[in-house]
Amino acid sequence: MENLTPKQIVAELDKYIIGQGDAKRNVAIALRNRWRRMNVQGEIKNDIIPNNILLIGSTGVGKTEIARRLAKIADAPFTKVEASKFTEVGYVGRDVESMVRDLVEQAVNMVRIQKKAEVKAKAEAIVENIILDALIPPLKGKSFPGGDAVTDMTDLELNQKTREKFREKIQKGTLDDRKIEIDIKAAASGNLGMIGGGMIDESSMINMQDMLSNMMPKKSKRRKVTISEAKRLLLEDESQRLIDMDEVKEEALYKASNTGIIFIDEIDKIAGVRSGKSGPDVSREGVQRDLLPIVEGSSVTTKYGVIQTDHVLFIAAGAFHFSKPSDMIPELQGRFPIRVELNNLTKKDFLKILKEPKNALTKQYIALIEAENVSIEFSDDALEEIAEKAFTINEEMENIGARRLQTIMSRLLNDILFDIPDTIGAHSKILIDKTLVDQKLTGVIKNKDLSEYIL
Repeated sequence: MENLTPKQIVAELDKYIIGQGDAKRNVAIALRNRWRRMNVQGEIKNDIIPNNILLIGSTGVGKTEIARRLAKIADAPFTKVEASKFTEVGYVGRDVESMVRDLVEQAVNMVRIQKKAEVKAKAEAIVENIILDALIPPLKGKSFPGGDAVTDMTDLELNQKTREKFREKIQKGTLDDRKIEIDIKAAASGNLGMIGGGMIDESSMINMQDMLSNMMPKKSKRRKVTISEAKRLLLEDESQRLIDMDEVKEEALYKASNTGIIFIDEIDKIAGVRSGKSGPDVSREGVQRDLLPIVEGSSVTTKYGVIQTDHVLFIAAGAFHFSKPSDMIPELQGRFPIRVELNNLTKKDFLKILKEPKNALTKQYIALIEAENVSIEFSDDALEEIAEKAFTINEEMENIGARRLQTIMSRLLNDILFDIPDTIGAHSKILIDKTLVDQKLTGVIKNKDLSEYIL
């Protein structure tokens, strides 16, 4: 992250997301500001809080993708939650603190993977020896009592030479299909459903299950598996044994609290409370008030320790079709000082989405079909027609943004995908041109009831 300037961050986002320059600029500044804060000297460092961002725009314009790609660029813990799934304290449902626990869980997984990579070579050497011991057990003495040396070698030397030959075969993978017996350690699991006659909440159940699993001794189970499978099972076990979980937890908590990103989608669904209205809307303002201390900065207890949320970056998003950002409680509005309106996608945007991103939908279908040794090509006029039709349908029906392209592409290519490889054999070449697009999609345009094709 320290090597990426805001312009470079925007350039990285441009590889996957078309348009939305204002949103990219603001998240790039927010990301760079985190590095700047971590390099500030003195006590003022703790007083510099992130500028949380509110993204306003219709579905399918890139709000979630911007936040997700930003987290990948920063190699930061990231979790996405939907505000509509949370309820006020006292109602049945998820509490807002669960989003912070999810973030810490992501951070622990990230650090654990990093630590496993660091000890991988050492773990592989241990696994190699375990497999070798199962194949050619080492001798404990110089030679068998009364045994004769074979070709002027002791039994110990012969055993060692044989082990080295098998070690080379294990490393080369020539013995991967051979079966051996190994001991696999499995943690005893206990399921908790009810305690004291009543259900306990999700977080408490997870914590108690973890506590019980740590208290119960791990049992070893002898299994007969291939050497290939043994490598995988033993590597996981040995890697876990080599890493210091206390160090992992400490580093994960630091990473989550200083670089973590929480993306709160559908925040407009908990705004716009109307007085005198009952039903599911009754707890909307309550959810906002529960969310406020988390966004302001508070201590949240997780099974890995206590985390401070003061420097977690919160990115909220919503369409705000039926409500306005001003419908949120003033205190929560103040915690999202950066507001960015994302533009609806144009025909040109749709065409760029089909052609330019590294993970463009056309490139995905080309890769899928190439797996069958069949090549497919999209002509320029075909892509223009697809973009035109996607834009038209969004204008006439519900606007679902870039997701409409998935509907169109699925409709266009379903017959081809079904016919491969039975009717369309390997090494075939398929050209998608404007005529074929018109033929496949004319019925969709004419049919005003598109409920079948709306995702």
